[in-house]
Amino acid sequence: MKRIGIICPSEIAFRRFLPAIKEAGCFGYAGVAIASKEEFVGATDEILAKERAKAQTFVDSYGGKIFEGYKTLIHSDEVDAIYLPLPPGLHYKWAKEALAAGKHILCEKPCTTALATTEDLLKDAEAKSLAAHENYMFAFHDQLKTVDDIVNSGEIGDVRLYRISFGFPMRAQNDFRYNKALGGGALLDCGGYTLKYASMLLGPTAKMKYAQSNNIDGFNVDMYGSAALVNDEGVTAQVAFGMDHNYKCELEVWGSKGTIYTNRILTAPAGFVPEVIIRKGNDEEKRNLPADDAFKKSILHFSKCIEDAETRRANYETLLRQARLVEQFKELSGLVG
Repeated sequence: MKRIGIICPSEIAFRRFLPAIKEAGCFGYAGVAIASKEEFVGATDEILAKERAKAQTFVDSYGGKIFEGYKTLIHSDEVDAIYLPLPPGLHYKWAKEALAAGKHILCEKPCTTALATTEDLLKDAEAKSLAAHENYMFAFHDQLKTVDDIVNSGEIGDVRLYRISFGFPMRAQNDFRYNKALGGGALLDCGGYTLKYASMLLGPTAKMKYAQSNNIDGFNVDMYGSAALVNDEGVTAQVAFGMDHNYKCELEVWGSKGTIYTNRILTAPAGFVPEVIIRKGNDEEKRNLPADDAFKKSILHFSKCIEDAETRRANYETLLRQARLVEQFKELSGLVG
């Protein structure tokens, strides 16, 4: 069994990753690394002490051990794969080092903050036959297949438009999402989800037709945006996203005979039962969508990428496709950086 270690005792690693990896059963958990003073630039003794205390809760709850320093974890013979839940601006540096050390990498989304750096990592991964996976776990949730089945059944007629919306209220001011140096910004956070799902719905011929990025006074990152993608059949997906919004995580599929609405298409946690509303004229029907554990299934896919060369290579292209879409958005919207 491959052994996996975590860089940084982050909230998502404790709340979502560790329960999911226990359920998946395909990796042994080696432990969590805390940064050294040299690795955590600007960290005070108090901050480092808090990191150690968080790491100890990982050990107390799930076993493993605390690795003193990210580099120590990366170069340890006790570890075969690395999970990177750091802020996006730090992914490239540590993923690059992990691949150089012969470790498979599972990065929280986005894999990196730019197309060029994602391409560079994947060249390194391919040269060493190492897996690289970007953890857009919603893509593995069974509710997506059920929605596809409804559409493909013809129940709502021919699809005229997809609309995907994902936004959430303002978080604490020190959240990495509002820090440009850490890879913050709405596009790289909630925007990435909407572009990913739009490309899945439209298929490989999807191209971005317009993109709009918006700022808010007092912040040095993009705070909300929108775009439209169209495939070769002329089917359109409109996306909208933001980090200073009333919460919304919805899919609308507007057909010639009916319309589909969902309520948690991108963020359903393990065991949660999403709903779909189907409207036809004045009639409305509510149905349950399947509960699932998308995080566990994303981990299982990562494991398959490690074991199977064909799956691994296909996953490289999946990462590149997402990075290219994000780059297209930047170019069309004039978003720099």
